[in-house]
Amino acid sequence: MYIVGVFYSLLVLVSANYESYKVYSVIPANRTHIELLGLLLSTDKLDFWSRLSYDSRSVDIMVPPQEQRDFIMYLKKHDIQYEVLIDNLETVIQREHVKQQLIPRTFRGKISFSKYNTFNDINAYLYQLQMDYHNLVKLQNIGTTYEKRGMVVIQISSNPSANNPIIFIDGGIHAREWIAPAQVLYIINQLVENPANRDLLDDVDWHILPVANPDGYEYSQTINHRMWRKTRSQQAKNCMGTDANRNFEFYWGLSGASSNPCADTYKGPKPFSEVETQNLRDYLLKIKKNAKLYLTFHSYGNLILYPWGYTSELPHDEFELRTLAKEVNDAIVKAGGPSYTIGSSTNVLYAAAGGSDDWAKGVAGIELSYTIELPGGKKNGFDIPANEILKVVNQTFAGMIVYGKYISVKYKDTWRFPEK
Repeated sequence: MYIVGVFYSLLVLVSANYESYKVYSVIPANRTHIELLGLLLSTDKLDFWSRLSYDSRSVDIMVPPQEQRDFIMYLKKHDIQYEVLIDNLETVIQREHVKQQLIPRTFRGKISFSKYNTFNDINAYLYQLQMDYHNLVKLQNIGTTYEKRGMVVIQISSNPSANNPIIFIDGGIHAREWIAPAQVLYIINQLVENPANRDLLDDVDWHILPVANPDGYEYSQTINHRMWRKTRSQQAKNCMGTDANRNFEFYWGLSGASSNPCADTYKGPKPFSEVETQNLRDYLLKIKKNAKLYLTFHSYGNLILYPWGYTSELPHDEFELRTLAKEVNDAIVKAGGPSYTIGSSTNVLYAAAGGSDDWAKGVAGIELSYTIELPGGKKNGFDIPANEILKVVNQTFAGMIVYGKYISVKYKDTWRFPEK
Protein backbone atom coordinates (compact mmCIF):
# COMPACT_ATOMS: atom_id res chain seq x y z
CA MET A 1 0.00 0.00 0.00
CA TYR A 2 2.87 2.34 0.80
CA ILE A 3 4.41 1.92 -2.65
CA VAL A 4 1.03 2.48 -4.29
CA GLY A 5 0.57 5.62 -2.21
CA VAL A 6 3.99 6.96 -3.17
CA PHE A 7 3.30 6.23 -6.82
CA TYR A 8 -0.02 8.09 -6.69
CA SER A 9 1.41 11.07 -4.83
CA LEU A 10 4.23 11.40 -7.36
CA LEU A 11 1.75 11.41 -10.22
CA VAL A 12 -0.49 14.08 -8.79
CA LEU A 13 2.45 16.38 -8.16
CA VAL A 14 2.98 16.82 -11.89
CA SER A 15 0.69 17.88 -14.66
CA ALA A 16 0.43 16.19 -18.05
CA ASN A 17 2.26 17.96 -20.82
CA TYR A 18 2.70 15.23 -23.44
CA GLU A 19 -0.70 13.57 -23.19
CA SER A 20 -1.65 11.86 -26.48
CA TYR A 21 1.64 12.82 -28.14
CA LYS A 22 2.74 9.97 -30.36
CA VAL A 23 6.16 8.96 -31.63
CA TYR A 24 6.22 7.46 -35.11
CA SER A 25 9.02 5.35 -36.51
CA VAL A 26 9.08 6.46 -40.15
CA ILE A 27 10.84 4.29 -42.71
CA PRO A 28 11.94 6.06 -45.92
CA ALA A 29 12.47 3.69 -48.84
CA ASN A 30 14.46 5.95 -51.15
CA ARG A 31 16.13 9.34 -51.50
CA THR A 32 12.86 11.00 -52.54
CA HIS A 33 11.28 9.92 -49.25
CA ILE A 34 14.27 11.31 -47.38
CA GLU A 35 13.98 14.64 -49.17
CA LEU A 36 10.24 14.78 -48.43
CA LEU A 37 10.89 14.16 -44.74
CA GLY A 38 13.63 16.76 -44.89
CA LEU A 39 11.02 19.37 -45.77
CA LEU A 40 9.45 18.76 -42.35
CA LEU A 41 12.67 19.32 -40.41
CA SER A 42 12.34 23.06 -40.02
CA THR A 43 8.79 23.06 -38.72
CA ASP A 44 8.10 23.83 -35.08
CA LYS A 45 5.18 21.38 -35.13
CA LEU A 46 7.17 18.13 -35.46
CA ASP A 47 10.08 16.94 -33.37
CA PHE A 48 12.69 14.67 -34.97
CA TRP A 49 14.13 12.48 -32.22
CA SER A 50 16.65 10.61 -34.35
CA ARG A 51 18.56 12.08 -37.23
CA LEU A 52 17.35 11.71 -40.78
CA SER A 53 19.80 9.58 -42.74
CA TYR A 54 20.53 8.61 -46.33
CA ASP A 55 20.85 4.89 -45.62
CA SER A 56 17.06 4.47 -45.38
CA ARG A 57 17.16 3.76 -41.66
CA SER A 58 14.04 4.64 -39.72
CA VAL A 59 13.66 8.05 -38.14
CA ASP A 60 11.63 8.67 -34.98
CA ILE A 61 9.35 11.71 -35.02
CA MET A 62 7.25 13.06 -32.14
CA VAL A 63 3.90 14.48 -33.27
CA PRO A 64 1.42 16.42 -31.09
CA PRO A 65 -2.23 15.33 -31.20
CA GLN A 66 -3.43 18.22 -33.36
CA GLU A 67 -0.88 17.42 -36.11
CA GLN A 68 -1.24 13.65 -36.25
CA ARG A 69 -3.99 13.51 -38.86
CA ASP A 70 -2.14 15.76 -41.32
CA PHE A 71 1.14 13.98 -40.65
CA ILE A 72 -0.32 10.57 -41.43
CA MET A 73 -1.98 11.95 -44.57
CA TYR A 74 1.40 13.35 -45.70
CA LEU A 75 3.10 9.98 -45.21
CA LYS A 76 0.35 8.05 -46.98
CA LYS A 77 0.25 10.50 -49.87
CA HIS A 78 3.92 9.82 -50.55
CA ASP A 79 3.82 6.09 -49.74
CA ILE A 80 6.18 6.43 -46.80
CA GLN A 81 5.92 3.52 -44.39
CA TYR A 82 5.54 4.12 -40.66
CA GLU A 83 4.59 2.52 -37.38
CA VAL A 84 3.63 3.89 -33.99
CA LEU A 85 6.63 3.56 -31.69
CA ILE A 86 5.10 5.26 -28.65
CA ASP A 87 1.32 5.59 -28.46
CA ASN A 88 1.20 8.04 -25.54
CA LEU A 89 4.43 9.81 -24.63
CA GLU A 90 3.04 11.09 -21.34
CA THR A 91 2.79 7.53 -20.05
CA VAL A 92 6.46 6.87 -20.81
CA ILE A 93 7.61 10.11 -19.16
CA GLN A 94 5.50 9.60 -16.07
CA ARG A 95 6.70 6.03 -15.68
CA GLU A 96 10.37 7.00 -15.89
CA HIS A 97 9.83 9.99 -13.60
CA VAL A 98 8.35 7.77 -10.91
CA LYS A 99 11.24 5.32 -11.23
CA GLN A 100 13.71 8.16 -10.84
CA GLN A 101 11.95 9.44 -7.74
CA LEU A 102 11.99 6.01 -6.11
CA ILE A 103 15.76 5.62 -6.50
CA PRO A 104 17.51 6.66 -3.27
CA ARG A 105 19.38 9.94 -3.46
CA THR A 106 23.15 9.75 -3.57
CA PHE A 107 25.25 11.51 -0.98
CA ARG A 108 26.54 14.91 -2.02
CA GLY A 109 29.79 14.52 -3.91
CA LYS A 110 28.90 11.03 -5.13
CA ILE A 111 27.57 10.03 -8.50
CA SER A 112 25.22 7.27 -9.59
CA PHE A 113 24.99 5.27 -12.79
CA SER A 114 21.66 3.76 -11.82
CA LYS A 115 19.83 7.06 -12.36
CA TYR A 116 20.14 10.33 -14.27
CA ASN A 117 21.94 12.89 -12.14
CA THR A 118 20.95 16.52 -11.66
CA PHE A 119 23.25 19.32 -12.75
CA ASN A 120 23.98 20.20 -9.12
CA ASP A 121 24.85 16.59 -8.35
CA ILE A 122 27.21 16.52 -11.32
CA ASN A 123 29.07 19.65 -10.24
CA ALA A 124 29.23 18.44 -6.63
CA TYR A 125 30.87 15.26 -7.89
CA LEU A 126 33.46 17.22 -9.87
CA TYR A 127 34.38 19.32 -6.84
CA GLN A 128 34.63 16.21 -4.68
CA LEU A 129 37.01 14.65 -7.20
CA GLN A 130 39.16 17.77 -7.06
CA MET A 131 39.38 17.42 -3.28
CA ASP A 132 40.02 13.66 -3.28
CA TYR A 133 42.38 13.51 -6.27
CA HIS A 134 44.09 16.90 -6.21
CA ASN A 135 47.17 15.35 -7.83
CA LEU A 136 45.12 14.37 -10.90
CA VAL A 137 42.21 16.78 -11.10
CA LYS A 138 41.86 20.50 -11.67
CA LEU A 139 38.58 22.30 -12.33
CA GLN A 140 38.05 25.39 -14.44
CA ASN A 141 34.85 27.37 -14.75
CA ILE A 142 34.89 28.39 -18.40
CA GLY A 143 31.98 30.83 -18.05
CA THR A 144 28.38 31.13 -17.00
CA THR A 145 25.21 30.29 -18.90
CA TYR A 146 22.28 32.51 -19.82
CA GLU A 147 20.71 31.67 -16.44
CA LYS A 148 24.07 32.12 -14.64
CA ARG A 149 25.03 28.50 -14.09
CA GLY A 150 28.72 27.72 -14.15
CA MET A 151 30.16 25.60 -16.97
CA VAL A 152 32.86 23.55 -15.30
CA VAL A 153 35.59 21.69 -17.20
CA ILE A 154 37.48 18.97 -15.38
CA GLN A 155 41.12 18.67 -16.41
CA ILE A 156 42.58 15.23 -15.73
CA SER A 157 46.35 14.85 -15.92
CA SER A 158 49.00 12.79 -14.13
CA ASN A 159 51.69 15.30 -15.15
CA PRO A 160 50.37 18.77 -16.08
CA SER A 161 53.88 20.11 -16.67
CA ALA A 162 54.48 17.61 -19.47
CA ASN A 163 52.43 19.71 -21.88
CA ASN A 164 50.75 16.61 -23.31
CA PRO A 165 48.27 16.41 -26.17
CA ILE A 166 44.67 16.94 -25.04
CA ILE A 167 41.50 14.99 -25.65
CA PHE A 168 38.48 17.25 -25.17
CA ILE A 169 35.05 15.74 -24.51
CA ASP A 170 31.63 17.29 -24.00
CA GLY A 171 28.06 16.03 -23.68
CA GLY A 172 24.54 17.29 -23.25
CA ILE A 173 24.60 20.15 -25.74
CA HIS A 174 21.05 18.94 -26.49
CA ALA A 175 19.28 19.10 -23.16
CA ARG A 176 17.02 16.05 -23.34
CA GLU A 177 19.78 13.62 -24.31
CA TRP A 178 20.45 12.60 -20.70
CA ILE A 179 22.51 9.53 -21.54
CA ALA A 180 25.19 11.83 -23.00
CA PRO A 181 26.17 13.52 -19.69
CA ALA A 182 25.90 10.09 -18.03
CA GLN A 183 28.41 8.73 -20.54
CA VAL A 184 30.77 11.65 -20.04
CA LEU A 185 30.54 11.25 -16.26
CA TYR A 186 31.44 7.59 -16.58
CA ILE A 187 34.53 8.48 -18.60
CA ILE A 188 35.54 10.89 -15.82
CA ASN A 189 34.83 8.26 -13.18
CA GLN A 190 36.95 5.65 -14.92
CA LEU A 191 39.87 7.97 -15.65
CA VAL A 192 40.04 9.35 -12.12
CA GLU A 193 38.74 6.67 -9.77
CA ASN A 194 39.73 3.43 -11.49
CA PRO A 195 43.48 2.79 -11.09
CA ALA A 196 43.32 0.18 -13.87
CA ASN A 197 42.93 3.05 -16.37
CA ARG A 198 45.77 5.17 -15.05
CA ASP A 199 47.91 4.35 -18.10
CA LEU A 200 45.48 6.42 -20.18
CA LEU A 201 46.88 9.47 -18.41
CA ASP A 202 50.57 8.74 -19.05
CA ASP A 203 50.90 10.69 -22.28
CA VAL A 204 47.49 12.34 -22.71
CA ASP A 205 45.56 14.97 -20.77
CA TRP A 206 41.76 14.84 -20.75
CA HIS A 207 39.64 18.00 -20.57
CA ILE A 208 35.97 17.20 -20.12
CA LEU A 209 32.77 19.27 -19.97
CA PRO A 210 29.97 16.99 -18.70
CA VAL A 211 27.07 19.31 -19.55
CA ALA A 212 27.45 21.80 -22.40
CA ASN A 213 23.90 23.15 -22.01
CA PRO A 214 23.25 23.36 -18.24
CA ASP A 215 20.15 25.57 -18.44
CA GLY A 216 18.43 23.30 -20.93
CA TYR A 217 19.48 20.16 -19.05
CA GLU A 218 18.07 21.49 -15.79
CA TYR A 219 14.87 22.57 -17.55
CA SER A 220 14.41 19.15 -19.12
CA GLN A 221 14.58 17.56 -15.67
CA THR A 222 11.17 19.00 -14.90
CA ILE A 223 8.60 16.55 -16.16
CA ASN A 224 6.55 19.12 -18.09
CA HIS A 225 9.58 19.89 -20.25
CA ARG A 226 11.28 16.49 -20.57
CA MET A 227 11.70 16.85 -24.34
CA TRP A 228 13.41 20.26 -24.22
CA ARG A 229 16.40 20.36 -26.59
CA LYS A 230 17.64 23.94 -26.86
CA THR A 231 19.27 26.56 -24.65
CA ARG A 232 17.05 28.85 -22.56
CA SER A 233 17.78 32.29 -24.00
CA GLN A 234 14.90 34.61 -24.82
CA GLN A 235 14.15 34.77 -28.53
CA ALA A 236 11.61 36.51 -30.75
CA LYS A 237 7.92 35.57 -30.90
CA ASN A 238 7.98 34.65 -27.22
CA CYS A 239 10.02 31.58 -28.09
CA MET A 240 12.87 30.36 -25.96
CA GLY A 241 16.22 28.89 -26.81
CA THR A 242 18.52 28.06 -29.68
CA ASP A 243 19.79 24.74 -30.94
CA ALA A 244 23.35 25.12 -29.68
CA ASN A 245 24.56 22.51 -32.15
CA ARG A 246 23.47 24.71 -35.06
CA ASN A 247 24.99 27.86 -33.56
CA PHE A 248 28.71 27.49 -34.36
CA GLU A 249 30.26 29.82 -36.91
CA PHE A 250 31.32 27.40 -39.62
CA TYR A 251 29.03 27.52 -42.64
CA TRP A 252 26.40 28.58 -40.14
CA GLY A 253 22.82 28.27 -41.41
CA LEU A 254 23.80 26.69 -44.71
CA SER A 255 21.68 23.59 -44.21
CA GLY A 256 19.76 21.52 -41.67
CA ALA A 257 18.83 24.43 -39.40
CA SER A 258 15.73 26.55 -38.98
CA SER A 259 15.26 30.32 -38.98
CA ASN A 260 12.09 29.91 -36.94
CA PRO A 261 12.80 30.84 -33.29
CA CYS A 262 10.18 28.34 -32.14
CA ALA A 263 11.71 25.38 -34.00
CA ASP A 264 13.85 22.81 -32.20
CA THR A 265 16.61 23.27 -34.79
CA TYR A 266 16.61 27.08 -34.59
CA LYS A 267 20.12 28.23 -35.52
CA GLY A 268 19.95 31.44 -33.49
CA PRO A 269 19.86 35.06 -34.68
CA LYS A 270 23.58 34.93 -35.49
CA PRO A 271 26.56 32.59 -35.06
CA PHE A 272 27.60 32.20 -31.43
CA SER A 273 24.56 34.10 -30.24
CA GLU A 274 24.44 31.77 -27.23
CA VAL A 275 26.70 32.38 -24.27
CA GLU A 276 27.11 28.62 -23.86
CA THR A 277 28.55 28.18 -27.36
CA GLN A 278 30.72 31.26 -26.82
CA ASN A 279 32.17 29.70 -23.65
CA LEU A 280 32.89 26.42 -25.43
CA ARG A 281 34.41 28.26 -28.40
CA ASP A 282 36.70 30.35 -26.21
CA TYR A 283 37.94 27.35 -24.26
CA LEU A 284 38.66 25.27 -27.34
CA LEU A 285 40.55 28.16 -28.91
CA LYS A 286 42.54 28.47 -25.71
CA ILE A 287 43.69 24.83 -25.83
CA LYS A 288 43.73 24.34 -29.60
CA LYS A 289 47.53 24.15 -29.73
CA ASN A 290 47.44 20.98 -27.65
CA ALA A 291 43.97 19.61 -28.48
CA LYS A 292 44.23 16.64 -30.84
CA LEU A 293 40.86 14.93 -30.42
CA TYR A 294 37.38 16.36 -29.97
CA LEU A 295 34.48 14.11 -28.92
CA THR A 296 30.92 15.30 -28.45
CA PHE A 297 28.27 12.88 -27.20
CA HIS A 298 24.64 12.92 -28.35
CA SER A 299 21.65 10.60 -28.43
CA TYR A 300 20.41 8.72 -30.20
CA GLY A 301 21.14 6.54 -33.21
CA ASN A 302 24.26 4.35 -32.77
CA LEU A 303 26.43 6.55 -34.98
CA ILE A 304 30.10 7.53 -35.02
CA LEU A 305 30.25 10.61 -37.21
CA TYR A 306 33.03 12.87 -38.39
CA PRO A 307 33.00 16.09 -40.47
CA TRP A 308 31.69 17.47 -42.58
CA GLY A 309 28.10 18.18 -41.64
CA TYR A 310 27.60 21.02 -44.11
CA THR A 311 28.75 19.27 -47.31
CA SER A 312 29.10 15.78 -48.76
CA GLU A 313 32.75 16.48 -49.56
CA LEU A 314 35.14 14.51 -47.39
CA PRO A 315 37.96 15.98 -45.28
CA HIS A 316 41.53 15.38 -46.41
CA ASP A 317 42.16 12.93 -43.56
CA GLU A 318 38.95 10.95 -43.97
CA PHE A 319 40.83 7.64 -44.11
CA GLU A 320 42.34 8.22 -40.67
CA LEU A 321 39.00 9.39 -39.24
CA ARG A 322 37.19 6.36 -40.61
CA THR A 323 39.88 3.84 -39.64
CA LEU A 324 40.01 5.08 -36.07
CA ALA A 325 36.21 5.09 -35.83
CA LYS A 326 36.14 1.46 -36.96
CA GLU A 327 38.62 0.50 -34.25
CA VAL A 328 36.47 2.29 -31.67
CA ASN A 329 33.37 0.51 -32.92
CA ASP A 330 35.11 -2.87 -32.82
CA ALA A 331 36.05 -2.29 -29.19
CA ILE A 332 32.47 -1.34 -28.25
CA VAL A 333 31.07 -4.42 -29.98
CA LYS A 334 33.67 -6.63 -28.29
CA ALA A 335 32.52 -5.20 -24.95
CA GLY A 336 28.96 -6.32 -25.74
CA GLY A 337 27.67 -3.06 -27.21
CA PRO A 338 25.81 -2.44 -30.46
CA SER A 339 27.54 -1.85 -33.76
CA TYR A 340 27.66 1.80 -34.83
CA THR A 341 27.21 3.22 -38.31
CA ILE A 342 30.36 5.12 -39.30
CA GLY A 343 30.86 7.95 -41.76
CA SER A 344 30.92 11.66 -42.42
CA SER A 345 27.85 13.43 -41.09
CA THR A 346 26.38 14.56 -44.42
CA ASN A 347 27.01 11.27 -46.21
CA VAL A 348 25.41 9.22 -43.45
CA LEU A 349 22.77 11.74 -42.38
CA TYR A 350 20.82 14.68 -43.68
CA ALA A 351 23.08 17.75 -43.91
CA ALA A 352 23.24 20.03 -40.85
CA ALA A 353 25.59 22.99 -40.64
CA GLY A 354 26.75 24.90 -37.59
CA GLY A 355 27.68 21.90 -35.46
CA SER A 356 30.43 21.87 -32.85
CA ASP A 357 32.30 19.00 -34.51
CA ASP A 358 32.63 20.83 -37.85
CA TRP A 359 33.76 23.99 -36.06
CA ALA A 360 36.28 22.12 -33.90
CA LYS A 361 37.96 20.72 -36.99
CA GLY A 362 37.43 23.55 -39.45
CA VAL A 363 38.22 26.52 -37.19
CA ALA A 364 39.90 25.34 -34.00
CA GLY A 365 42.05 22.99 -36.04
CA ILE A 366 41.39 19.84 -34.00
CA GLU A 367 41.92 17.35 -36.79
CA LEU A 368 40.27 14.33 -35.16
CA SER A 369 36.71 15.41 -34.45
CA TYR A 370 33.74 13.10 -33.81
CA THR A 371 30.08 13.15 -32.86
CA ILE A 372 28.99 9.96 -31.14
CA GLU A 373 25.27 9.26 -31.16
CA LEU A 374 24.67 6.84 -28.29
CA PRO A 375 21.91 4.21 -28.21
CA GLY A 376 18.36 5.26 -27.42
CA GLY A 377 15.63 3.73 -25.34
CA LYS A 378 13.55 2.43 -28.28
CA LYS A 379 9.98 2.44 -26.94
CA ASN A 380 11.28 4.52 -24.03
CA GLY A 381 12.51 7.23 -26.42
CA PHE A 382 15.39 9.20 -24.96
CA ASP A 383 14.93 7.52 -21.60
CA ILE A 384 17.21 4.52 -21.61
CA PRO A 385 15.87 2.75 -18.51
CA ALA A 386 17.89 3.66 -15.44
CA ASN A 387 18.88 0.05 -14.85
CA GLU A 388 20.53 -0.02 -18.30
CA ILE A 389 22.62 3.15 -17.96
CA LEU A 390 25.67 1.40 -16.52
CA LYS A 391 25.65 -1.23 -19.26
CA VAL A 392 25.60 1.38 -22.03
CA VAL A 393 28.26 3.69 -20.58
CA ASN A 394 30.55 0.77 -19.70
CA GLN A 395 30.34 -0.69 -23.21
CA THR A 396 31.05 2.69 -24.78
CA PHE A 397 34.04 3.31 -22.51
CA ALA A 398 35.82 0.46 -24.29
CA GLY A 399 35.89 2.72 -27.34
CA MET A 400 37.28 5.60 -25.28
CA ILE A 401 40.26 3.43 -24.35
CA VAL A 402 40.98 3.06 -28.08
CA TYR A 403 40.81 6.83 -28.58
CA GLY A 404 43.13 7.44 -25.63
CA LYS A 405 45.72 4.90 -26.72
CA TYR A 406 45.63 6.16 -30.30
CA ILE A 407 46.47 9.72 -29.29
CA SER A 408 49.15 8.46 -26.92
CA VAL A 409 50.85 6.33 -29.57
CA LYS A 410 50.49 8.91 -32.33
CA TYR A 411 52.31 11.63 -30.41
CA LYS A 412 54.51 9.74 -27.91
CA ASP A 413 58.22 10.56 -28.26
CA THR A 414 57.70 12.05 -31.71
CA TRP A 415 56.12 15.31 -30.76
CA ARG A 416 55.95 17.62 -27.79
CA PHE A 417 54.67 21.15 -27.57
CA PRO A 418 57.17 23.85 -26.69
CA GLU A 419 56.81 25.21 -23.21
CA LYS A 420 54.85 28.44 -23.02
